[in-house]
Amino acid sequence: MIEFNTKDNYNINDLIEIVRLLRSENGCPWDKEQTHKSLKSDFIEEVCEAVEAIDLDDKALMREELGDVLLQVVFHCSIETDAGSFDFDDVCDEVCKKLIVRHPHVFGDTVVNSTDDVLRNWDRIKKEVKGQDTYTDTLKSVAKTLPALMRAQKIGKRAMRAGFDYASVQDAFKALESEKAELDEAFVSGDSEHILEEFGDLLFSCVNLARHLGINAEQALTDASDKFIRRFEKAEELINDDSLDMKELEPEKLDEYWKRAKNFYK
Repeated sequence: MIEFNTKDNYNINDLIEIVRLLRSENGCPWDKEQTHKSLKSDFIEEVCEAVEAIDLDDKALMREELGDVLLQVVFHCSIETDAGSFDFDDVCDEVCKKLIVRHPHVFGDTVVNSTDDVLRNWDRIKKEVKGQDTYTDTLKSVAKTLPALMRAQKIGKRAMRAGFDYASVQDAFKALESEKAELDEAFVSGDSEHILEEFGDLLFSCVNLARHLGINAEQALTDASDKFIRRFEKAEELINDDSLDMKELEPEKLDEYWKRAKNFYK
């Protein structure tokens, strides 16, 4: 058993020490076996749970889930501390320096008049620091591990900042219609690779249209999925009330129940 003095309240230094003990020779077998790669899915899951707590505006849950995210950061730092690469203080040092450099209007003499000025400065400084010489470099730097809709919207936004964008929302609608027509043609051809390509183009056009409409594409699809579940649940309830089995109904009959369910959830 490891010697450890419990306290009424703990701080970041205690968390770092607890993780060190868990990963020590006499610590937890599971914790000692973990690597950066083995923890990737856990990291993503914890961030998603923190986001859900924010969406629910649940302060207690938010506090808990943010702690789980912080644990992931400390755990990854602990792995590198043992490897002699960097530690938690190094991570804090780097992010503090980044914030100072990218806010010259707060920590320097730069004058800004709007949020747009702040964002332009941020992008300019980021390009300089990261050695991004072209606009293409800024697009390539968007993480491929982001959810596809989120990544597409971010790529479109960076292309827009480079002046590469539709002139109006009407043009974005026209592009969407054009991509739909190309998907129709691909479907007729029966070429599966061509269909996949055109379907992707259609989705990308939807994301660009969302940006022009001031819509977060990721949130829009999340809301649509939630709405589908609500309507599906009601349709199933209506079907069960009639002592029927959803799987045994013809598509036309299912559509009738679906339309009835939609009346409950517009």
